Amino acid sequence: MELVDSHTHLDFPEFDPDRAQVIERAWQEGVRLIFNIGTDLNSSQASIALAESYSFIYASIGLHPHDARLLDGETSQALEKLAHHPKVVAIGETGLDYYRNLSPKEAQREAFAFHLELARKLGKPLVIHSREAHQDTLNFLRDFARNPGKLSPPYGIMHCFSGSLEMAKEAIALGFFISVAGPITFKNARKLPAIVKEVPIDFLLIETDCPYLAPHPHRGKRNEPAYVRFVAEAVAEIKGLSLEELGKKMLENAFKVFRLA
Repeated sequence: MELVDSHTHLDFPEFDPDRAQVIERAWQEGVRLIFNIGTDLNSSQASIALAESYSFIYASIGLHPHDARLLDGETSQALEKLAHHPKVVAIGETGLDYYRNLSPKEAQREAFAFHLELARKLGKPLVIHSREAHQDTLNFLRDFARNPGKLSPPYGIMHCFSGSLEMAKEAIALGFFISVAGPITFKNARKLPAIVKEVPIDFLLIETDCPYLAPHPHRGKRNEPAYVRFVAEAVAEIKGLSLEELGKKMLENAFKVFRLA
């Protein structure tokens, strides 16, 4: 069995005591690709350092919408420079989060536009965060799809998807994959399994978003890439596939969206 975790934050301090052991557990559980996602300048640099240390880890660079207020000329130049690194395969985590509004909405929109332009310029896919901001997010993505620059479809990933089935369908039509995390395993999950059932397997991905959103039966604890197996099992059951079949397809999808040889 081989699996992929398309969205991790292994550079976060929650993993400082045992990062190497966490990564080793993931490998032992069959996780053959990990994508560590940058959330600010320091996190982006740390993601690249991890990717340089492990052949099966790749990085993205970006500024999470929570930190969008930190974007200035110096930061944007530094992020663009990092984006040229050969193990940086995506731009983001970027997008809009109106649930917490830790950065002003206008700052979030400006930062989102910067990331979209960087993706156009470099031809690297996007990792999109959208929470309680789905219409504004779609407006940005519609505009992007009309002028994707050097980037050809697929354009990226709707990470830890929390929107409606209608949003998922439009995102797919615009050239984006739908990625699901631990909530697909929650006993009170209703909407997400129904969406996964309808989304074509060719446009699905799985992730942990660790250290957050640990799946059942680890809910409430620190999440880690080894636990992506529980997400895979839930999706496989919904799709009527074996775990091995699902894992193989998720790896194929990850190779496609992140442009890996």
